[in-house]
Amino acid sequence: MSKTLRTGRTTGTCATGAAMAGVRFLRTGEIPARIAVPLPPGGVLAVPIDRFEPTDAGVRVTVVKDGGDDPDATHGHDIQAVVTLTEHGPCPFEITVDGGRGVGRATLPGLPVGVGEAAINPEPRKQIEAGVRLAAGGMTKGRISVIIEVPEGEAIAQKTMNPRLGIHGGISILGTQGIVKPYSHDSWKATIEEGLDVARAQGLDHAVFTTGRRSERLYLEAWPETPELSLVQAADFFQFAMEAAAGRGFARVTWSLFFGKLVKQAQGLAYTHAGTHPVDFARLADWCSDAGCSMLHRQNILDANTARQVLDLLADDPARPALIRVLVREATRTAEAFSGGRCTVDYAVFDFDGERLG
Repeated sequence: MSKTLRTGRTTGTCATGAAMAGVRFLRTGEIPARIAVPLPPGGVLAVPIDRFEPTDAGVRVTVVKDGGDDPDATHGHDIQAVVTLTEHGPCPFEITVDGGRGVGRATLPGLPVGVGEAAINPEPRKQIEAGVRLAAGGMTKGRISVIIEVPEGEAIAQKTMNPRLGIHGGISILGTQGIVKPYSHDSWKATIEEGLDVARAQGLDHAVFTTGRRSERLYLEAWPETPELSLVQAADFFQFAMEAAAGRGFARVTWSLFFGKLVKQAQGLAYTHAGTHPVDFARLADWCSDAGCSMLHRQNILDANTARQVLDLLADDPARPALIRVLVREATRTAEAFSGGRCTVDYAVFDFDGERLG
């Protein structure tokens, strides 16, 4: 029986819980062990509070991020809210939310937050404000200030795409649903969209989609003049990336990938992950025949377990470059269809040793 994967809570939900607990402490002296945090789509999630540390002006509250069974870079790290409160001031009362240590700041246009602002995305910002308002109860005047901090945020951010996107100094506070679904595609898709938005804001109309860091590095070695902001790691999200590029007005898209991903894109797969979307070896054998590859290979191709086996099998076949052209033609046809005919598409294809093919 397969294990049921455990959900987690977003950085936005953690920050909201810390802020709410801080408000409650300052208003009533209560030190809650858990707090019911409102989620953006509705409903609540009980968030455990790790610790309270009074400051000169208020309190610092820490929630430990729990990403559930999702491979999350922030899992196990402290998400903090530094809360100050005054009940003498504006009427109706004001709530301010900002980022401090370990929360990045935007330095480029095109992101969901403005240049110079803390990288607290709009949905979690609204979640924090709503939670604080709820915790404030009947306050009608005064001011509540919330500063979100992540002590290890600057180091964690190096494992994310934030530096590429022009978010410096730490992580982003994210979460449109408030909970983390294990192996959800939402965060990766959001990163693709943000990368494209930043590139367009810089006036770029050519997006280079790569399937990971290695295909990105190989592309830059082959075309070193490429603007770094045009490079977007799209991973397995073939259809989504093409639709996102077309929707943002990119005229041209280049895919930098390896032979196996090219085969899957040629098959017309919207999503190309190895574990769920396998290579169609019968179809690949037919393409080999169309390209003029030796028919002596056909049974071995049908019996292959990986695309790499097929590529190695054809190492000395003079028709191998023709096969690459056939696959690029088929993949291009699908990519342009996914874009609704709004993007022209080309390919940079590499073998598994990093050599260019075709």
